[in-house]
Order: sequence, then C-alpha cells, then structure tokens
Amino acid sequence: MIHGIGTDVCDVRRIRASLQRHGERFARKILCDRELAVWQARSARWPERGVRYLATRFSAKEAFSKAVGLGLRMPMTWRLCEIANVPGGKPVIVLHGGLKTWFETQGLAAHVTLSDETDYAASFVVVEKKDSA
Repeated sequence: MIHGIGTDVCDVRRIRASLQRHGERFARKILCDRELAVWQARSARWPERGVRYLATRFSAKEAFSKAVGLGLRMPMTWRLCEIANVPGGKPVIVLHGGLKTWFETQGLAAHVTLSDETDYAASFVVVEKKDSA
C-alpha cells in the first residue's frame, strides 16, 4: 500500500549559487559522509558534475521528506538520508540513525528515481507500507 509520494524539481543554478556563496559548508550540510566523498571526487575532476550530483541529492532528499510526510523536521535531516547507487547505477535511499529507526518501525520501504538536465534536477519518491503478513 502506498504511504506517500514525493516529487521535487531543483534549479541547478540555485545550487551552484549556494556553493559559490557558502563553499563546501553548503555541501556538508546536505550530504552525508559517503555522499560528500563522491561529491568531492566528482567536483575535483569536473566541477559542473559535482554541482549536478549535489542538486540531484538535494532534490531526492526533498522528495523523500515529502513522501514520508515529515518535511524537514525530526527525525528527518539532510545527513541522515543518503542517496546511494547500487552497482548497476540504480539510485537507492539509505537511512541512518534515528531516521532509519523511525522508518523501519513504521514498516516502510522507499523507491527513488532521479534525473537532471542543464538547469534542473528532478526526483520522484514512492514510499510504501510493507505487508505485515
């Protein structure tokens, strides 16, 4: 059964401007440690690729927060929600700490998809209630 659906469209130019204004501090606020390492590696090789990576993660976390119905209030925080990729490239949501505990207690599962173009990153998240049978 569907618990919630969330979508977000993020202006990549806005993310770029925030990075220019606040530097790595902005990325550290949004990304967990593993995501930050990926962002740093991508940014070092091609800065624009790093901006897009950050924009897709920002968008996916916004969509997830909407799908679970919490918005950005506890236990939902930017850094407790990780957007990772399985070896084939499929994006997945990996939760940490209190957010993971809350999510599992609710018996929920999440599915995410991401996309980005020149000026926009978009994400769509479906959260479902697992069968208790």
